[in-house]
Amino acid sequence: MSSFSGIWVALATPLRNGEIDFASLDRLVQRLLADGAAGLVVCGTTGEAAALSADEQLAVLDAVLRQAAPHQVIMGLAGNQLNALLDRQREIQRRPLAGLLVPAPYYIRPSQAGLEHFFTTLADAASVPLVLYDIPYRTGVRIERDTLRRIVRHANIAAIKDCAGDAETTMALIADAQVQVLAGEDTQIFSTLCLGGHGAISASAHVRTDLYARMHACVMQGDLRGARQLHYRLLPWMQAAFCEANPAALKAALALLGLSSDEVRAPILPCSPANREQLRQVLEGLAN
Repeated sequence: MSSFSGIWVALATPLRNGEIDFASLDRLVQRLLADGAAGLVVCGTTGEAAALSADEQLAVLDAVLRQAAPHQVIMGLAGNQLNALLDRQREIQRRPLAGLLVPAPYYIRPSQAGLEHFFTTLADAASVPLVLYDIPYRTGVRIERDTLRRIVRHANIAAIKDCAGDAETTMALIADAQVQVLAGEDTQIFSTLCLGGHGAISASAHVRTDLYARMHACVMQGDLRGARQLHYRLLPWMQAAFCEANPAALKAALALLGLSSDEVRAPILPCSPANREQLRQVLEGLAN
């Protein structure tokens, strides 16, 4: 079973003139891994998967796999048609990778029994570990604590990206020790690690990846004071990175740093000039 500890970067998909910018993608992958990312999550929310075609998503995955080792790559798998997802899962699993990130089916709001059936069916068909993505404010459905604790007992579910904002559920999952718990809300990385979580899947960790990796290492080594200092150093950036719909602000920051363009796909729009100026100031402060 793959290990998902450490800081995983929820990878943005660079775009230029409406197309995937593979040259920038290659450079970004190389930089993030060199700066200490444990791995990369491809075609999640930050990667604008919902705005990419199925073929584009696979092209991005294949490009990342040319730069990263299989154990460093998680691929997003989202949708609300279970049979179609099973077909997609089989196609993705022809490639070597660490796991699949799977949220609850969006919009249709199934029952708790329906959610359990959904995740169990995908886990039964998995040849790579699943990372359950618990993010009710995007899917429209909350996975209740008892349901979640039953689901993650499945042998093929290895980790959870925790975005539910329920501290008691986070602590219950960590105490149960059935899955590796990864913070999914960037400002909660430090607290989740201190509670015994294994790491994070973070969009803001595109910037100063080294500091995020160091914060994780400090907690693992018991240096909570050092980790706390890094948390508060990173906090203004973590907050600024989500000042607009993700990944508009993140892409504006990457453009300011010369790492890629700020292009996004509609209905996401580019970062406003006012927020871009705020980002510039925050990045200047973080560079010191």
